[in-house]
Amino acid sequence: MAQPLLIARLIETLRCLPGVGPKSAQRMAYHLLERNREGGRRLAQALLDAMERIHHCVSCRTLTESELCELCAAPNRDRSQLCIVETPADVQALQQATGFQGLYYVLMGHLSPLDGIGPAELGLERLAARFDTGEIKEIILATNATTEGEATAHYISEMARARGIHATRIAHGVPLGSELEFIDSGTLAHAFAGRREI
Repeated sequence: MAQPLLIARLIETLRCLPGVGPKSAQRMAYHLLERNREGGRRLAQALLDAMERIHHCVSCRTLTESELCELCAAPNRDRSQLCIVETPADVQALQQATGFQGLYYVLMGHLSPLDGIGPAELGLERLAARFDTGEIKEIILATNATTEGEATAHYISEMARARGIHATRIAHGVPLGSELEFIDSGTLAHAFAGRREI
């Protein structure tokens, strides 16, 4: 027996979320329809509101409801330091885990020529314009420890060096509290190669 058209459409629509396959989407759809229609209405309204009212900060490109995000609008932040990340979720993670008081720049991805993502798609012209103001003295590259993240960090560090801006990279390697025998070989090799003097 075929599913009613609206149910099939709901299931297919839920599959646009990352990590949601056909079975998970079907389970979610039936849960909302059978047990939580009010929750489904709230979800639909929240999605509609978010899609219509959230856009990119004109300064750092993170997601915000205002022209400038809270961090860019805060007068007490250190404007000489700029932490460059791949996603708005990275900003949240760093804000919660560190005492960083500088500003951020969100790339909304990483360089990936095979996927058609080059410097223009990451807003690197805009980043270069920020570098050219002379306000930024140090950039902290906090891109992911993937091949694409490393390539992106290298590309941006070269942009910064050409302008006399100090570029640093967040450390990657052995997690605090872990034992070496349980660390994967790639992480261990990266940590060993990146050792520093103490």
